[in-house]
Amino acid sequence: MTKQESVDFVIKTLNQIYPHIPIPLDHKDPYTLLIAVLMSAQSTDVRVNQITPLLFEIADNPYDMIKLSVEDIRDIIKPVGLSPMKSKGIHGLSKILIEEHDGKVPQSFEALEALPAVGHKTASVVMSQAFGVPAFPVDTHIHRLMYRWNLSSGKNVAQTEKDAKRLFPKELWNDLHLQIIWYGREYSPARGWDLEKDVITKTIGRKSVITEYYKKKKS
Repeated sequence: MTKQESVDFVIKTLNQIYPHIPIPLDHKDPYTLLIAVLMSAQSTDVRVNQITPLLFEIADNPYDMIKLSVEDIRDIIKPVGLSPMKSKGIHGLSKILIEEHDGKVPQSFEALEALPAVGHKTASVVMSQAFGVPAFPVDTHIHRLMYRWNLSSGKNVAQTEKDAKRLFPKELWNDLHLQIIWYGREYSPARGWDLEKDVITKTIGRKSVITEYYKKKKS
């Protein structure tokens, strides 16, 4: 298969499996999405979705959030991990949103990435899911699958994002990045991977990855 045929196969297969794409993190507006995405760093969406209702019950907007101390926030979000950094970030960015953005989440990559504890991936998720701006946030699933599918070198997430944006049509980015995440979780995980169920990797996968898979299976 040519690279273009591989890309077309990925798009077609993902559309068949995921015609309707759920957003993994529960939220009701750009602010609650921003907080949920920030909390999801090195944690699972399931864990974050268990904790955000507890936090949002007390503070679901920047004005209520800054009434809490960093310690208050930390006590609530402790189970998601990295709570010292995340609680400082949540409090700090809420203050900046009030002081510089009228309490609203800004609709630009630059302004979002200038907020404490908000990196490029978090900004990309918010831009794409809250504001519908084309973006391709790369998480561990997308990074792994782009390599497995021989669509990226796997050097780093910045390179993977570049390759994804070059290969996939811009108007599909926002759906595709979510479809790939769901596919990675359900059919092509890092651990407990069954290639027989992973139709995309089985069809277009990197030869060395497939060879390695069968080698491990035999041993």
